[in-house]
Amino acid sequence: MPQPLPRIAVLASGRGSNLQAVIDAIAAGTLAGEIVGVYSDKPGAVALQRVPEALRWSAEAKRFPSREAFDAELADAVAASRPDWVLCAGYLRILGDAFVQRFRGRTINIHPSLLPKFRGLRTHARAIEEGEQEHGASVHFVIPELDAGALIAQAVVPIHSGDTADLLAERVLSVEHPLLLAVMRLATLGRLAEHGATVSLDGHPLFTPLRLDFAGRLTDPGNGSAV
Repeated sequence: MPQPLPRIAVLASGRGSNLQAVIDAIAAGTLAGEIVGVYSDKPGAVALQRVPEALRWSAEAKRFPSREAFDAELADAVAASRPDWVLCAGYLRILGDAFVQRFRGRTINIHPSLLPKFRGLRTHARAIEEGEQEHGASVHFVIPELDAGALIAQAVVPIHSGDTADLLAERVLSVEHPLLLAVMRLATLGRLAEHGATVSLDGHPLFTPLRLDFAGRLTDPGNGSAV
């Protein structure tokens, strides 16, 4: 009998372009997985419209008596879908400690900067303001501290003279999708694991984040080989 597909729960607050990239890759047969739920703190989020109604969950955090109460409700909803992986794809709320610990080691986030630089918001504008020559995106395991989990992989783009935050955002988005899909392929194949502050690939520690090359492949900077 065929093995069941890895189950992916997705958290999103906005338009869901990274979610759509995952959906398309699954449909094309280039990513072995199944979207089992999309969860949002914004009931009007476009991301929710990208999946059937039965897979949608949303709630406004302000309707809950506390952040912890909202997170508990969210965590229960996510757990009900029995996910193998929880993907934060443009989810703009900070996840509380209880949520993170409940899904620790199987929650992944994509962030639009070369972490540890520019955690949080306004990453593109801040990179330009700081005079950076490079910018990009990072995929990392989620821990309670914001954008500070073990780094899995990164994609780099140049910052050009005269760039605006919007222009730079478009350039970063062009590498976000292939970066995320490449990492999710490793995850769904069971090749990735979190060990505290370290990521292991095929059981061996990664001392430097993987790097997305121009062909859309992940390479190990330590030896230059594709993974």
